[in-house]
Amino acid sequence: MSRLDRLPAPLRSALAERRALKVIAGLTNFDAPSVERISRAAGRGGADLVDVAADAQLVRLASARSGLPICVSAVDPELFPAAVAAGATLLEIGNYDAFYPLGRVFDAAEVLALTRQTRGLLPETVLSVTVPHGLPMDQQEQLAVELVAAGADLIQTEGGTSARPFSAGSLGLIEKAAPTLAAAHSISRALAAADRCVPVLCASGLSAVTVPLAIAAGAAGVGVGSAVNRLNDELAMVAVVRSLREALASGVSAAV
Repeated sequence: MSRLDRLPAPLRSALAERRALKVIAGLTNFDAPSVERISRAAGRGGADLVDVAADAQLVRLASARSGLPICVSAVDPELFPAAVAAGATLLEIGNYDAFYPLGRVFDAAEVLALTRQTRGLLPETVLSVTVPHGLPMDQQEQLAVELVAAGADLIQTEGGTSARPFSAGSLGLIEKAAPTLAAAHSISRALAAADRCVPVLCASGLSAVTVPLAIAAGAAGVGVGSAVNRLNDELAMVAVVRSLREALASGVSAAV
């Protein structure tokens, strides 16, 4: 039995059917009322997973308010055991976007080391690892293969912070998502070629316009943060999550 088989059945099905939707509260978001609103909106809007900072209190809060499995994100593996003890279902090394404005970057060697450290601490917990978008694409592909060999069960892509959209409307949204879409396309094919067929989640810079493109690019699901968590009104958050859910369904239908 693989570690992915330990995931709740609805989440396993969502990944297998390439329609998984993860709502990201934010790796540096420790504001409990904010996480509570985002979690409720994720549950009401039809998401499959909520991603919160690696804090035991936030894990319990997000689980209670969303009714969904909880993923915790961190770049310090020592934070993960307490989060798992609090009920986290899945771990994520990454969501690096908050660090880039501070000049903090992650290279392949560091991400591999974090993966191995996490796997040593929690050998049976499902682990997703984000491939840093700052690497050249061939190095992203190689790192993804090495991460799976080191124990990653899912690979996540990113790239929204590096995008420089210059158009308005839908074209601008596509320009914003282009780096993470390209990574999803290249990494999913590199993993298949290396016989390392694990789910790829496409995240960072996505919107209802671009989540169908992520599925077409080879992703098993998407992670969406700022399109939801930057909003202050919970009803607006629910509406966005529902629109993402509908867009994702259309992407899956088009890919079949």
